[in-house]
Amino acid sequence: MKICLLSYRGNPYSGGQGIYLKYIAEELVHQGHEVHAIVGPPYPDFMEGVTLHKIPNNHYFIKKGFNIINPAKPFDLFHPINSYEYFNSRWGAFSEISSFTYRAFWLLRQLQPKYKFDLIHDNQSLGYGLLLMKSLGIPIISTIHHPLSIDLKNTLERLTTFKGKMKTVMFYPLGMQRFVSPRLDKIITVSEKSKKDIHKYFNVPFEKQAVVYNGLNLNIFKPIKGIIKEKRTLIFVGNIEDGKKGFVYLLRALKHLEKKVKLIVVDGGAPHRKMTNKLIAKLDLVDQIEFKGTASTQDLVAYYSQASLAIVPSVYEGFGFPAAEAMACGTPVIASDGGALPEVVDQAGITVPVRDEICLAKEIDNLIDDEERLATLSKAGLQRVKEKFTWPQAVKKMVRVYEEVLEG
Repeated sequence: MKICLLSYRGNPYSGGQGIYLKYIAEELVHQGHEVHAIVGPPYPDFMEGVTLHKIPNNHYFIKKGFNIINPAKPFDLFHPINSYEYFNSRWGAFSEISSFTYRAFWLLRQLQPKYKFDLIHDNQSLGYGLLLMKSLGIPIISTIHHPLSIDLKNTLERLTTFKGKMKTVMFYPLGMQRFVSPRLDKIITVSEKSKKDIHKYFNVPFEKQAVVYNGLNLNIFKPIKGIIKEKRTLIFVGNIEDGKKGFVYLLRALKHLEKKVKLIVVDGGAPHRKMTNKLIAKLDLVDQIEFKGTASTQDLVAYYSQASLAIVPSVYEGFGFPAAEAMACGTPVIASDGGALPEVVDQAGITVPVRDEICLAKEIDNLIDDEERLATLSKAGLQRVKEKFTWPQAVKKMVRVYEEVLEG
């Protein structure tokens, strides 16, 4: 097949959408398909066998004053899509996503006569431009990792001022995504839990959705030979600024532990740790926590491999890469039951009630020195990842979804 992938941020280091794009694109090529990717900045450096088509973005949402003017193209602001993006951003709306889909539509009008794509696969932009693409006569599929309604709900829970809440509501393009998603030919999602939430929040019928679990590159995420597990060492991987990740509940759990542990935090170098640092100081945990900031993939695998336990205390996960990555590296997992984490971990790890730091502390205490049980969970985690979470398996299932849509 000739497949056109869309991702409004294409670089793997820009977040999960870039990682997802890279692995499914390269695996589709490996399985014999012709793959093009229309991407916004930050652009991917390279994807093997994939033809890239780059779309610009003027970043009006973050630019202020005369910085919005491009000296090389001073009248660029008057382009209809640029004007749309600029004026929406001044109302506090995050219009980067919808603008990307409009620009992608105009580009596809030029590309389709030449390449004759069989199918368009969008990566959770769900912008109005996708509906314009239907005029090209190409089936359109979108991956929804989880509905943005979850992000909005969790963000509003942490805000205390009316102004802050209003700005947050304006920021999230929920109305657009609710309108667009039921009108596409098929929705691919990454867990049964996300499937239910997409039906609940976006009104997409169950029969219009297909679950395809995410994968991992098991040539990268694997136990490192020769690395010895550090006893009583925990690892947390995730954005500590994101309330969905539940880092605060892990910090509180540490205070309830009977056994003293060390916590390794890989947080991507989060620039704002004021609230977190205050809580760490208040709980007197400074000596127990080591922040690693941004880690290369190689270093991340080493951190996983060294740790005794990986803790994933998220309030919600549409899938939960840190849980799967830890299991792939032979590290047992204790996760909350937030979102799809029970699906990912299953019987290969331990789940605790979300936001329950007392229960989390109890399970850590019970498991941290139990060498036999740790070894059993490590083996079970490795087996589960090999059976369920590889990119070749994921893309084979994805291709079957493509074929069903084309036959329909």
